[in-house]
Amino acid sequence: MVPEGFTAVESHFGPKETLDRLEADLKSKGMTVFARIDHAAGAAAVGLTLLPTAVLIFGNARGGTPLMQSNQLIGIDLPLKVLVWQDTSGKTWLSYVDPSSLAKRYGLPAETATSVTTLARLLHTITSRAAGAI
Repeated sequence: MVPEGFTAVESHFGPKETLDRLEADLKSKGMTVFARIDHAAGAAAVGLTLLPTAVLIFGNARGGTPLMQSNQLIGIDLPLKVLVWQDTSGKTWLSYVDPSSLAKRYGLPAETATSVTTLARLLHTITSRAAGAI
């Protein structure tokens, strides 16, 4: 069940390999990886269990700044994030918020359409590559 405005891509790899592939691809493209948050490790640290779930936070000021110039509040959703998670059947997924959904949420003007499209293409490409789909 993927909420409206989210995209999910099934991976051909396990969670760790998928996350490693994603991070390596981003770095090879000159993107800044700000954080890799392992939610399952956090849960384990307090005695709880959680299927593999991690977030990679990354970005590039060239991509996000034009959006924040239009509405600074979008900064709460930037930099970009991809969630890598495993479902109860053992499938690994990459999920992210579709930039067009963010544009709608923040009422971004038509002048930002190129930036929004570029971010959407980037997310599609990097998640597809990390998943082994392309």
